[in-house]
Amino acid sequence: MNFEELKRSTQRGFNTWYNNSVLTHALLPQGIGISLGFKYFNSGRVIREALIGRFGENEEKIHPGPRSYDGAYTELSVSYGDHVTRVETTVMDGELYILVTPVKNCPMPPLLLVSAAMLWNKPGWTKLENGRLVAVTPDRTVEVFAGAPPVRQLNTGITGPYLAVELSRPIAVSSGGLMTAAELRPILDNRKKTVMDECRAYGDLAECYNAMRTCLAWDTIYEPQNEQICSPVSRLWSIGWGGYVLFDWDTYFSAMIAMVENRDLAYANAIAITHEKTGDGFVPNVASADNFKSCDRSQPPVGALAVRELYRKYRETWLVEYLFDDLLGWNRWWTTHRMLENGQLCWGSDPIYGQNIKWWQTKESGVHGIQGAKYESGLDNSPMYDDVPFNETTNMMELADVGLTGLYILDCECLADLADLIGREDEGAELRGRAERSKDGLEELWDEKFGLYLNKRTDTGEFSYRVSPTNFYALFSGRVTKERAERMIDRHFFNPDEFLGEFMLPAIARADPAYKDQEYWRGRIWGPLNFLCYLALRRREWREARKVLAGRSEKLIMKEWLDKGHVHENYNADTGEGCDIGSSDKFYHWGGLLSLIALMEAGYVEGPEQPLPR
Repeated sequence: MNFEELKRSTQRGFNTWYNNSVLTHALLPQGIGISLGFKYFNSGRVIREALIGRFGENEEKIHPGPRSYDGAYTELSVSYGDHVTRVETTVMDGELYILVTPVKNCPMPPLLLVSAAMLWNKPGWTKLENGRLVAVTPDRTVEVFAGAPPVRQLNTGITGPYLAVELSRPIAVSSGGLMTAAELRPILDNRKKTVMDECRAYGDLAECYNAMRTCLAWDTIYEPQNEQICSPVSRLWSIGWGGYVLFDWDTYFSAMIAMVENRDLAYANAIAITHEKTGDGFVPNVASADNFKSCDRSQPPVGALAVRELYRKYRETWLVEYLFDDLLGWNRWWTTHRMLENGQLCWGSDPIYGQNIKWWQTKESGVHGIQGAKYESGLDNSPMYDDVPFNETTNMMELADVGLTGLYILDCECLADLADLIGREDEGAELRGRAERSKDGLEELWDEKFGLYLNKRTDTGEFSYRVSPTNFYALFSGRVTKERAERMIDRHFFNPDEFLGEFMLPAIARADPAYKDQEYWRGRIWGPLNFLCYLALRRREWREARKVLAGRSEKLIMKEWLDKGHVHENYNADTGEGCDIGSSDKFYHWGGLLSLIALMEAGYVEGPEQPLPR
């Protein structure tokens, strides 16, 4: 396989590729969209698009059901007012089949609206003809049938051709000829059983796996600007960023989530975010529609980790060879832009020079200032960085960061393993040399009295005692002695005033004054912090700590998944809730890292601490 073959293999067939509605199934590469909508007579509301996790009180509520990545089976329910409707789909022989079932209705049932359109300005046209929808492209014609007589309804707000049918009973919609609901029901039952059997292969973690897969699958879209399949953090975020948005570490983590089952999606995500590298050679914090990139800053370097684990799973070197030089250039960028002479690293934000500077490239938006540096950390408002000054000469926070230094050591070692794999011995030696330099610097961050590696002010030389799970990333260094590691785990990880609790790990120690804020990175629990801390624990035989973290991560993701079908961006560290604040997206794919931890601990996914197989 190569990149062009990967694009062809992923961009084909019917699936939920269209970002703006989970009720639209798009056909690739043609770009035909078949969309469902509803008209509710009790309120006069017409729903033409639907998304999971909207926050408005008067918005539709989507409860995602089990589904496959490839669209062979999808399920969700749509609730609005007193109406609840279940939508199931399958694809057979390249044709789309949909069953729409009213679960609960008011006395006057709504109308089901079925429309067809050409998406993303793809060539073609659609029309309504003889009670069916017809979509015509240069290489395919699709006819869409509804298994009920159409009714005359002209007030829908739909600007293209559509069918309207009364939703008083189950309705089958298909592109494979007219089919009844009774004929489609056993086919869907069989497809759903297959999907659930795949989950049941994970034993007691079946629902844990189901939550992880379902979220990532619904968040996966076709992104037309770069003509790629990718998994933005959520559809709502993509709309807010003008069409699509990819964040650095989020997208590499999505590749690691996908790798459990779906090689092509895992590869596509790793490539998509690496391709967003800037002219300076680093992967940016954020890249989105209309060619926006955060050219002043990067984000946590986890790309080499993701690519190494993709190789571990699938044993294919072409991806390593394809991405290696980009990852190496990024690794070198950290050395020249964020590393101190002693090998420690600091988060930063570079100035942006040149003509036509946009508003998001100015100091007012955080560029070349402390907020830009916080954004680079990925911990946008972490209390660890309160009152830390920014040095406009070095372009860095005045804080040597344990978390970044530990992650850089991990990045160097992962990339060195990949260099060895593809015969790049000189680069492997270079990378291991840099790792040793950072290990030297990390040792200077040990506080013997406190028993932990601590962030350290570069202007005053003082340690910072505001600690988070990132302090445990020091364990990525093989220099950490057993005695020190034991003190870190016993005195801090298992300390109820810091990290131990019914739900864990909070993003700042529980005793920190900011913990009570429970707002974003100020005390809440985040999948990526748990995941990276878990990987750091796997470097040593800390089985008790690993088991505790895995079990409580599973408990956390299941709390709202089983009740609401949510996979949250972050969670309350006291209650385990995600919906208690509006700054926690309800369907953010890296919440699935909580499941991935549990799957790794149970042995369903191989841990990355083992030597790379050849």
